Amino acid sequence: MNTHHSIVPVILCGGSGSRLWPLSRKSLPKQFAPLVGDGNLFELTLQRISEGHFNKPLIVASEAHRFHVLKQAANLGMQCEVLLEPAGRNTAPAIIMAALHLKANGHDGHMLVLPSDHLIPDHIGFSEAINAGMTASQNSKLVTFGISPTGPETGYGYIQTENSSGAVLDVCAFHEKPAVAKAEQMLAEGGYFWNAGIFLVSVDRLLALAELHQPEMLAAVEDAIADMTRDDSFLRPDAEKWKLVPAESIDYAIIEKCDDIACVPFSGSWSDLGDWNSVFAVDGADKNGNRLRGGVTAVDCVNTNLWSTNDQTRLVGLGLDGIVAVATDDAIMVANASRTQDVREIVAVLDKAGVPQAHQHTKDYRPWGWFESLIVAPGYQVKRLHVDPRARLSLQSHQHRSEHWVVVAGTATVLINEREKQVNTNESVYINVGDKHRLANDTDQPLVVIEVQTGSYLGEDDIVRYHDDFSRGLGEL
Repeated sequence: MNTHHSIVPVILCGGSGSRLWPLSRKSLPKQFAPLVGDGNLFELTLQRISEGHFNKPLIVASEAHRFHVLKQAANLGMQCEVLLEPAGRNTAPAIIMAALHLKANGHDGHMLVLPSDHLIPDHIGFSEAINAGMTASQNSKLVTFGISPTGPETGYGYIQTENSSGAVLDVCAFHEKPAVAKAEQMLAEGGYFWNAGIFLVSVDRLLALAELHQPEMLAAVEDAIADMTRDDSFLRPDAEKWKLVPAESIDYAIIEKCDDIACVPFSGSWSDLGDWNSVFAVDGADKNGNRLRGGVTAVDCVNTNLWSTNDQTRLVGLGLDGIVAVATDDAIMVANASRTQDVREIVAVLDKAGVPQAHQHTKDYRPWGWFESLIVAPGYQVKRLHVDPRARLSLQSHQHRSEHWVVVAGTATVLINEREKQVNTNESVYINVGDKHRLANDTDQPLVVIEVQTGSYLGEDDIVRYHDDFSRGLGEL
């Protein structure tokens, strides 16, 4: 029997995915990045929980990615509420906040906590596993989901169970990422499963566990959301009070302290796409063990993974063995395949050196579409703006720069100081410093504009907003 109707999926979107740099960065982390096919992992997660008659999902996301969440949910015809974390405090406070919000709004059923960045193609097997877990959860157990291991993987945590087979197993212990020898031993013994980071629990049970094991954290989260504000689908706790919430993962804070946990084994295809090796493993290798994506060429290479995400950049490998190379618009990473778990160290080094590529893509996403910087030089900057159909930028002015817009695709509706005009392809318009102006796309086709900025200061915070469809404040990006 399908019992999903009493479950609220709680989807965690706060991760940065730094091991997948340079494609995944803070400005567009891996759950929103184009890692698999034409979609992204967040969209696939939404699709997975849209097929089982679940309740409306509750998303926990950062302020910076709130419009990604709403836009992609809308693209799938889904409604959702979004809890916005003022700052990352790891998973335990986020999940406790979700449980408190559900309880306050009359939901005393179950919550299915899901990472937003895992790949689980087997939707039927996933649904069956949730149904198996509901029986145990209805008996007040906290239910985890363990992946049947296919090898001695050292990049995952492990769940140890009392038996090696069965629909629902009792959990004995949790183990951190093991060394190779320990992983091989676990595999040989049986009864060990990879920890998928997915769990099912009743709202009341989760809050009772939080009160038992993390009373200070629970009180701090309650204090932060006492005066929660709502902005359409967005819910915001108090930012200053949220800073006082202790940061801890749900595993350490609560789950590993419980003595009544069940594990539902899942033998379907699953990957957390936690490093570049796991991303490339989604594709089949050629006869030389190479996996190639995008505009790449491999000559006399073996066991090598190459990916170029930029059609204008050809990535060529010659005589390589055991190498991972990824090229984007503004960065190229070359690594030994045995070191892909350490890629986040690259990000730390770049961040310390003040290199913008550490966290920021050239393409900057906005609720109305996106822009990318083509040329940045003292006194001027050239951008390409992509405005989605039926979307418009805020009514705004700039104190330090003028702008020249050239429409290269579509038709723009431009408002300058209360005068509105249509600007067609191959036409342009000029905006002086201080002019109140707005760019809109009133058509059903994308609008592409080349913007030339000139002035003494060209920072993105030089924006005075007078009206905005997305309720962004003064200077907010």
